[in-house]
Amino acid sequence: MDVVLALLQKMWELRPESAFVSSLLQQYQERGSLSRRQLQGLLNKAERVPSIAPAWLATLQAIIQRMPVRDKTPVAVKDAPVVTDAETERQIQEVLAVLPEHKRVLFFKAKHENKEPLSPQERQELQRFYKHACDKKSG
Repeated sequence: MDVVLALLQKMWELRPESAFVSSLLQQYQERGSLSRRQLQGLLNKAERVPSIAPAWLATLQAIIQRMPVRDKTPVAVKDAPVVTDAETERQIQEVLAVLPEHKRVLFFKAKHENKEPLSPQERQELQRFYKHACDKKSG
C-alpha cells in the first residue's frame, strides 16, 4: 500500500480547496515522489486532521527520516596559515621602484599587505613584471 498516495487522497477528500494538498497530489501522481520538505509540509498538515490514522502519520515520519538531508550551508574553508613571503615583497618593491603606478603590481602589494596569498598565476605575473622592471633598470 502506498501510504503517501493514500494520505494525499484522504487529505484531498477532506480539504479539496487546499491548493497545497492538490498540488502535492498532482506532483506525486506525475513524478511518483515528493521531496523531503514537501513530505514534511504534508505531515504538518496531516497532523492537524483528527481523522487521519496515526499509523499513516508514523509511516510518513519514517519515510521522511530515511530520506537524505541536503545541507545547503556552504562548507567552511579553513584559513591556511599565512606565510609572508619576503621574496614576493622584495619583487613588488623593486617593480614599484621602477614603475610606481603599475596598477597590477599595486594590487599585488595590497593583497600581500592584507596577508592574502598570491595564486600561482599571480606569482608568474609578478615574476614577469619583475623581469621586465630589471631589464628597464639595467638598460
